[in-house]
Amino acid sequence: MTELEEEAFNAIYKNRDGALQNELWKELGIDSRKCSRVVKKLIDEGRVERLEHRSEGIRTYKLIAKKKAIDPSVILAGGEILPCICCELECSVDQCPLLMDWMYQVAMEEFEEPEA
Repeated sequence: MTELEEEAFNAIYKNRDGALQNELWKELGIDSRKCSRVVKKLIDEGRVERLEHRSEGIRTYKLIAKKKAIDPSVILAGGEILPCICCELECSVDQCPLLMDWMYQVAMEEFEEPEA
């Protein structure tokens, strides 16, 4: 992905309700034609969804960033989910025994994996 495509995706992603394409090219400092090509590439890659939108009688498109599915291995260790996800304790991350135990499991799994 080019730097411009990454910049465009980040501009779209930061707007939770979506970004209007007719404003995106201005924000990026490029012409509307170039913006259309960048948006098309993001759509083709499956990173952005484009919906028709009317604003003050003008037809444009609302661009919505698609979120990547989270890799379950990031929140699992030893078959246990990251304890912080549903934890209601008021603790400090560096002093949480539940988190420390979970991190130990992650380290042990990485240590025990056979090398190819």
